[in-house]
Amino acid sequence: MTTFTAKPAEIEKKWVMIDADGLVVGRLASIVALRLRGKHLPTFTPHVDCGDNVIIINAAKIVLTGKKREKKIYHHHTGFIGGIKERTARSILEGKFPERVVEKAIQRMLPHGPLGRQQLGNLRVYPGADHPHAAQNPVKLDIAAMNRKNTRSA
Repeated sequence: MTTFTAKPAEIEKKWVMIDADGLVVGRLASIVALRLRGKHLPTFTPHVDCGDNVIIINAAKIVLTGKKREKKIYHHHTGFIGGIKERTARSILEGKFPERVVEKAIQRMLPHGPLGRQQLGNLRVYPGADHPHAAQNPVKLDIAAMNRKNTRSA
């Protein structure tokens, strides 16, 4: 008996669409990271990109539990000496690119290396309800129905 190993030519990628309106960020991110890696499939192979393509719409309407909206801080560095900058989750969500909160949560749950970057390329996040991927016929995935804790009324 040998262990099954998927080859890149044998993989069929599906398109999945998720409506993030009212969903909790961490719970959404963990399910999406699982889908991007392909761990939901019986043919999962750790060193091959065998996950789905995921589209997330309404990313600006996500919910952070507790006081994370005010107290969670995102850091980035400008590259200059003493150039560490910080922003709260609230300032990002109210800013120009509110979908970055969801993108960062998912990115930090994926492997940190070439394969993780390739899998992150299969993620598309949009702040509103419109997306240009109707031709791919994405299957709608209802995360709110999976568990009552996945959704929260703001």
